[in-house]
Amino acid sequence: MAEVTDELKERVLKYLEGVPHAKNKEVARALGEEKGLVDKAIADLAKSDRIEYVYLGASFVKLKGK
Repeated sequence: MAEVTDELKERVLKYLEGVPHAKNKEVARALGEEKGLVDKAIADLAKSDRIEYVYLGASFVKLKGK
């Protein structure tokens, strides 16, 4: 599996700007990336407090404060 890049993280953030929330697999599909790689990018972004996980009957991610 490829490494998580800053470019991928920025693409994830840009995607999340346009939606209220999304599942990791939706983000991966929209970006045309492997889900495992997107999972790692999302985890890194959550650790750096740029996005957050929410539970709405299922697990989703969204931009922090949006």
